[in-house]
Amino acid sequence: MLAIYRKYRPKKLAELLGLESVAEILKNAARLDKIAHAYLFYGPRGSGKTTTARIIAKIANCEKRRNDAGFKKEGEPCNECSACLEIDSGRALDVVEIDAASNRGIDEIRDLKESVRVSPTAYSYKVYIIDEAHQLTKDAFNALLKTLEEPPAHAIFILATTEYEKVPATISSRTQRFQFKRLPLLTIVEKLKNIAKAEKIKISDEAVELIAAAAEGSFRDAESLLDQLASLQSADLRGLNADSRGIKLEDVEKIIGRVGFLRTAELAEFLIKNDLVAALDYLSKINEDGYNLVQFTKDLIHYFRRVLALKFSPALENNFSRELTDQDLKRIKKHSQMIDENKTVELLKSLIRAYGEMRYSPFAIVPLEVAIIENLKK
Repeated sequence: MLAIYRKYRPKKLAELLGLESVAEILKNAARLDKIAHAYLFYGPRGSGKTTTARIIAKIANCEKRRNDAGFKKEGEPCNECSACLEIDSGRALDVVEIDAASNRGIDEIRDLKESVRVSPTAYSYKVYIIDEAHQLTKDAFNALLKTLEEPPAHAIFILATTEYEKVPATISSRTQRFQFKRLPLLTIVEKLKNIAKAEKIKISDEAVELIAAAAEGSFRDAESLLDQLASLQSADLRGLNADSRGIKLEDVEKIIGRVGFLRTAELAEFLIKNDLVAALDYLSKINEDGYNLVQFTKDLIHYFRRVLALKFSPALENNFSRELTDQDLKRIKKHSQMIDENKTVELLKSLIRAYGEMRYSPFAIVPLEVAIIENLKK
């Protein structure tokens, strides 16, 4: 059985959510037969870099595009010919994927250079996808440079990286560069809901939102977590109260050890109201339930960051609407109207200090408790 993230991986450029400008440029290049010999895709994990690289490999070698001038104008692979199907299934000999994290030395790149000289076995183009390209050694980059300067007509190189600044300028300047951005929370939520509907997974909206938030802009991480939680419908896991009601927010919280937005907002309200007793009691319950307090503090910092920013710049509501649901945004707006700016700035500084201390402390709750007491007892 295929994992959800593999089953629902985009198979054509039009299916790349949140990457409309990248998709349109690549489509036009395909329509005009101007596919470049080298690309550099950079951006956060799970944002679609490797998926897009495979789609380009299909476009370059699609048999229907080669034989049907009308279809070629679509700038997409057919996903039906033998080349497209083999690339999708990972069986294509002329599409070589290299993990630079484990194949980072000059010897591997020399082997690649030798391989590049040989004509494709079955397709029009040989496509080399080098993942985590920033992991290549200096000597390996130097060895790759000559090949990128004078590539054979039948070769396409696609470098993917999460750390663009570590790729030498001599390499990046010889490629077409595309930035893949962190995907908006609502875009991930929408796709997860569509997958859940197709897979007949019963899951609450709040649970979907927490999965999307936990993925931090990565479709792949979100889909993998949904796949993991889908087992709750078919197995009564001890302590998770999994039944016909489907997957609820508390199920996701227990699996990932992270509290949902509502819990963060509730503690934030106690802090804003200067209710020290209620705040400490609430924090104690979260700790007793076994949630990750370091992550919770990080979420609290982001919550107050948005509250404070919205207080000084209401226009940021448009930006936050791409990251939050309407209901969550209403809570942020409500709290932004309640806060004392100076006190909130001091609280935010204390939370940031506490977060730094918590990451290395065997008593994670103590720095957070101290930060709350210091700010609310005044």
